[in-house]
Amino acid sequence: MSEYFQNTDCEVDSIVQNGIIKDMDDSNYFVSIIAQSACVSCQVKGACNVSDMQEEIIEVPVSGNRIYNVGDRVEIIMEKSMGKRAVFLGYILPFFILLATLIISLNLFDNEGVAGLMALGILIPYYFILYFLKDKIRNSFEFRIR
Repeated sequence: MSEYFQNTDCEVDSIVQNGIIKDMDDSNYFVSIIAQSACVSCQVKGACNVSDMQEEIIEVPVSGNRIYNVGDRVEIIMEKSMGKRAVFLGYILPFFILLATLIISLNLFDNEGVAGLMALGILIPYYFILYFLKDKIRNSFEFRIR
């Protein structure tokens, strides 16, 4: 369902996802997209029962002159850099925090069990901070309707 294209306005590459407008208010469209794992497109997905599809609701700010209605099919555009930022915040940065904590605590305590628990424990405040900053982070991710 997702496809990559080079924007004709010479912008960076974007990710396009098809969706349907499920709801709207004065400032946002609420677009339903189907998020699917790679298993969904696999030819033998029926044999392993691992296929995963779920509906996601994306909040897209109302912009431009075009008016959409509930039930309209639309294409949602997101810059690839926003996806990279999400991967960085959700996976890469916590990995480096975990690794640094593990190395430092191994040098301080010389006990692998304590070092491992401290490395895992440091992720709890990290993800709590992400949770409390979710509104600020959400505002930095911008979706558009094409």
